[in-house]
Amino acid sequence: MNVEQIYTGCLAQGAYYIESNGEAAIIDPLREVKPYLDRAKLDNAKIKYIFETHFHADFVSGHVTLSKSTKAPIVFGPNASPAFDAIIAEDGQEFKLGDSTIIALHTPGHTMESTTYLLRDKNGKDHAIFSGDTLFLGDVGRPDLAQKAGELTEKDLAGYLYDSLRIKIMPLADDVIVYPAHGAGSACGKNMMKETVDTLGNQKQVNYALREDMSKDEFITEVIDGLLPPPKYFPLNVKMNKEGYADIDEVLERGTRALSPKEFETIANETGAVVLDIRHQDKFAKGHIPRSIFIGLDGSFAPWVGALIADVKQPILLVTDAGFEEEAVIRLSRVGFDNTLGYLEGGFDAWKKASLEYDVVSTITAADFKKELEKQKQPVFDVRKESEYLSEHVLEATNTPLDFLNDYLTTFPDNQTFYVHCAGGYRSMIASSILKSRGIHNLIDVQGGFKAVQEVGIPVSDYICPTTL
Repeated sequence: MNVEQIYTGCLAQGAYYIESNGEAAIIDPLREVKPYLDRAKLDNAKIKYIFETHFHADFVSGHVTLSKSTKAPIVFGPNASPAFDAIIAEDGQEFKLGDSTIIALHTPGHTMESTTYLLRDKNGKDHAIFSGDTLFLGDVGRPDLAQKAGELTEKDLAGYLYDSLRIKIMPLADDVIVYPAHGAGSACGKNMMKETVDTLGNQKQVNYALREDMSKDEFITEVIDGLLPPPKYFPLNVKMNKEGYADIDEVLERGTRALSPKEFETIANETGAVVLDIRHQDKFAKGHIPRSIFIGLDGSFAPWVGALIADVKQPILLVTDAGFEEEAVIRLSRVGFDNTLGYLEGGFDAWKKASLEYDVVSTITAADFKKELEKQKQPVFDVRKESEYLSEHVLEATNTPLDFLNDYLTTFPDNQTFYVHCAGGYRSMIASSILKSRGIHNLIDVQGGFKAVQEVGIPVSDYICPTTL
């Protein structure tokens, strides 16, 4: 029996490959399925099942494409109602995989169809659980994504989650391995550990939600406390996972079409496409197409696209460094953005050579920023998360978190220069690009963000440990 975690850091997502005696199963696959096909071929194994722990909200699963490629059935847990053929497992239903057995444990709470899959070895010993968004390392899945008006509240779902954990998962042996669907950085939980694999016994010791003496009311209060609103693209991804989607090859063919500067400009004007610049923030600052949005491929690219562009049907045109076009289209498709219409052939240099208008972002080093603050009080806007800001921030800076920047547009002054920073420079450049696209140009981006601010000795608030907030 072989179990492999296939972890995608930019999505903080774990898919799983299980092989036993020539038969394989895939759990929660990503959109592009070739890696799973190649992995099974390496073992000379046949993919027998595709298991889905729930209808994912933060990414589009590869279950439909993988089933089409392999003829393997898709398996969901109880209460699932996909628009395509699938096995809807009963609670406790067993699936033989070579010499091993996979058992569906219905664990509602994150969503009502959420299911944990228990893997038993050939001797009948419980080996591991694939817990989806039911149990994370250090946390549990948020219970506010599957609310239904007049039927289920987040408190109702949290109550289901409490029962699922205590009835289905906590009674399992301490040496059972926990393989979650997500790790630190995912918006599906609040406070996940950076590790991606652990034992259930250790989680019983360190995970606040698994405290043995915890009442249901205490659990509900603690799980709901501090939840930020989910990204707006989440419901659209759920819809795609329930109803199906275009084949990835079709999306790639359309999205990797090379466009001359003139074609690029024409399509942008005719379709209302968002021009998405995925180069490094320093390159974007030195020159970019007017009103384009910067979201660098080097950071948490896809989640930020989902959070800030939101509408998965929005047409997108790409400005990339050479050779990154296909990767960008694939990563966009992972969060449901299938309507990429092409990329600027020759990149931004081709745009400049065509003598077309371009814009820049004014930037300042932290050392010069310090000198400006010493001269006189200046408006400073911190686009980090609220928890980061509360932990430590530049004195008198205003917190305008990037996730909700559109809610703060009237906060920025229109008659004087102001400064924008984040932790290291990535998020503040995204914010700067959005503000400029809205006609707000009187900004200066602080290079290196809060890390650089601290290094040059700019006065900041007293430090508060984020875990106490």
